[in-house]
Order: sequence, then structure tokens, then C-alpha cells
Amino acid sequence: MTGRGFPKVLRSHICPSCSRSLKLESRRYATAASPDIYDVVCIGGGPAGLSLLTALRSSKATSHLRLALIESQDLERARTWNLPQNQYSYRASSLTPSSLSFLSQIGAWPHVDTSRVQPYRHMRVWDGLSSNSRISFDALTSEPPIASMTENQNLSRALITRLDDLSSICLFDETSVADIHLGPPLSFLAESPTSLDLSSYPHVTLSSNHTIAARLLVGADGLNSPVRTFAGIPSRGWDYDRHGVVATLKLPLGTGHSSENPQAVTAYQRFLPSGPIAFLALPGDYATLVWTTTAPQAIRLKTLSTEDFVAMVNAAFRLDVVDLNYMFTLDSGQAGELLWRESVQSSNKADVDGETPQRVASVQEGSIASFPLRLRHASTYTTNRVALIGDAAHTIHPLAGQGLNMGLADSRSLASAVEDAVLHGADIGNEVGCLNKYNGEVWMRNNRMLGAVDKLHWLYSAKSGPVVGLRGLGLRTVNALGPVKGWFMRQAGAL
Repeated sequence: MTGRGFPKVLRSHICPSCSRSLKLESRRYATAASPDIYDVVCIGGGPAGLSLLTALRSSKATSHLRLALIESQDLERARTWNLPQNQYSYRASSLTPSSLSFLSQIGAWPHVDTSRVQPYRHMRVWDGLSSNSRISFDALTSEPPIASMTENQNLSRALITRLDDLSSICLFDETSVADIHLGPPLSFLAESPTSLDLSSYPHVTLSSNHTIAARLLVGADGLNSPVRTFAGIPSRGWDYDRHGVVATLKLPLGTGHSSENPQAVTAYQRFLPSGPIAFLALPGDYATLVWTTTAPQAIRLKTLSTEDFVAMVNAAFRLDVVDLNYMFTLDSGQAGELLWRESVQSSNKADVDGETPQRVASVQEGSIASFPLRLRHASTYTTNRVALIGDAAHTIHPLAGQGLNMGLADSRSLASAVEDAVLHGADIGNEVGCLNKYNGEVWMRNNRMLGAVDKLHWLYSAKSGPVVGLRGLGLRTVNALGPVKGWFMRQAGAL
């Protein structure tokens, strides 16, 4: 555990008269021992948690707050993360213009290594069961890119570096949470007019046996959030029975879009019955693969040789679904099978310039991985003195690339709500005085995004002829209506 700075505890913004009591029967009390008190304690040092603390520390209104971060991993590794220019992490995400604006606003973007960032201005999406059902998204030269790809570690390092530049926070890294409980009732405390009632304050006991109390406890602690469990907030959703296979792809030398014309960089996504496969450009001759498929097919992909894995990726963007499914039945030899099938396919199925991605030449060693796909949504993001952000609040299917952007939008909104509460002398942990503003601003918006992406998953999983025909008609119609297509682009980029 390391502690970097212990600024004076500030109490002037507390408003005890408007604090609403918690459901005490569901939470345990601490003993009367005096804890270390912080204004905001964030559990979880991923991009969502780091961006929240950076936003709070970079704002003049909230820069005085006493902040603490609890993270089980060693953040020094994230601070010093560095990879060679010819190597990329498979954990990469697309950042929308709104996310880039937020990162610039809090001063983190200048610390991002932009040589490892790849904006893309075009996107091609098509139905694997209907070759003429396509939609194209294109940003004008005068407009910002549709999104920008970068590695998650590149972003985390930038946020930590920015935090280092600001006045210090207390960092508890390589430290796990042993317990979360409420403070002792006031009757347990020394009877004094100056005694602070901590009975509604979450108390966090660390693996070091140190206990800290929070005016506002923020859960940025992932899918199985201990903070959400402590708060008694239910999370609803389901598993998709699908896995996301990710990898860093290598393109033939000199064929990367960015090597010649940055304005032409394009992202590609093909919807297959088992799930979408996406090709997202990275700088130079590299790209990120995100392939949603069944668990057995994910296992098969991970056991193939590099040559056969590359063949399956190239086939997934080019061959009919029946041909691709047959190749999944082979234990090996997919590279030769692809060569034969492409040699006999009709000419109208050949690569169309700009409509399918560059052919993959290889895959970066050790970059193939997979993870199960789920949908989860907390019934609320807040209760008294508790707020959830990022994966602790919601988990989304990756087909729209919105997971990280939703987490950053949560952080931006919560930081704004805390800032507003401080400026108006309200209690930052109170629902009415602060947290309802955050919950009301983001919960329904995120619920709409989760619902839309979930419906897209089920719509494109259908194989029925009438459904395929209707969804193809819808895709072609939207593609033909410029204003409607522009609206979809703006909605996706607004997170």
C-alpha cells in the first residue's frame, strides 16, 4: 500500500439535515474506532475510476476534495507500461468524439501516446446472410473521426500521468477490499457537540486492516462489484452464450490504410448468425479483431495454428456462411481450404475495393484471447453515499464498441454532479443534493443503448428468411437516407 498525500479533511459542504437514512437492516455497523475520512473513495483503478478522480482533481471547484483510490493491481505497472512500436495489446477500444472531448477537458489526452492511436473516418457494415444489405458511415473531412482506436493501457497510463501532475490523492494499490460496512450509530461515539455522525458513511476495511470512511463511495469495481453488493443494488441481465475472440492482426507490409491515406482509414463489421466480426484499424500495418461467436467455435479458433487462424479471419469477411461453418468443422488445413474455395467462387463474390478489409497476413504472437459476453444493468446507479460507474453499473455486448465510452460518460456525469453539489454547498453523498442528478442523467440513456445493442444481437442472430429480408430492407433504407444515417452516427458518438 502506498499513500501519496493526505490533504486536510474538508467538512464545510456537508448538509446533515438533508441526509436520508439507509436501509439499516441490510448493512452492518462498524465499531466506534475513528476511521480515516475521505470525501470520495473510488474502488477500481480502470479507465472509469481514473477518469473520475482526474476530473474531480482537475476542476477548480472540487480540487480541494480529499480523494482515495483503492486498486488490487500494481498501478506502477500501468504508469510505466510501454510496448515496442511493432507490438500492440489485444485490449483495445474505440473512443468516440465525446470521449476524446472529455479526456481533453480533464487534461489527460495530451499524455496519450498518439502514435498508438488510429482514428477512422469510415465504417462498412453488412449482413453475412444477404450480401447486398450494406450500410456505410462516412465522416466528412470537416467533421471529427467516427472514432479512434487505442489500447486500454495507453489510456490508463495517460490518466495516471495526469493524476501525478495534479495535487496528490491517496493511493492504495496492490490492496484488496476486505469488507464494506456502515459507520457506528451516533450513540456509540463520544458524546460531544462536535462529533461527526458517521452512521451513514460507508467504511471500507482494506486487506491491510486499515479502515477508511467515505462521504461518497464510488464503485468502479467491475462486473461482480463489491460496492454494488454492499449497497444492495440488484443487477439484471443475461449471458449471451457467446464469446468474444480478440487478437492483434498483422497486415501485409505497407498495406495499412494509415500508411498512405489517413482519410481513408475504414472499420469493417460483418454480421454472421453466430455474431458479428469486426476489423478495427490500428496504426501502421496492424488491426484489432473482435469476433463474436459460439463457445465451441471460440475454442476451435484458439487451438488453430497461426496460418489456419488467419485463414479463418480472412474467410469470415469473404466466404458464404455455409462455407465458413464447414471450415469450423476441420481440425486443421483451413488455409488450404480457403485457397481452394476462393479459386472456385463466382467473380461477384471477389473482394470489392474498399468494401472488405485488407487481407490479414499474420497474427501477433500471444494476442489471441476470448471472454464470455453478457448483458447486465444495475436497477439504479446510486443510493445514499454510493454511486456506481463503468462495468459495476452496466455490461454491454461489444458489437457497438460502446463499453468504455459508457464508462467515461458515467465518470464525466458523476464528476459534474459532485462539482454542482460543492458549488451549491450540498452534501456530495446525498441522493437529493447530488446523486439523483447523476443517476437521472445517465441511467435511462445507458438503458436505451443496452436495449438497442441487445436487440441488434438477437435480430442478426436470426436465420429465418423473412427476418433476413426485412432486416436487409431496413439496412438498405437507412443507408439511403442520409439524415437518418447521420442521426445514428451522432447518437453513437455522443456517449
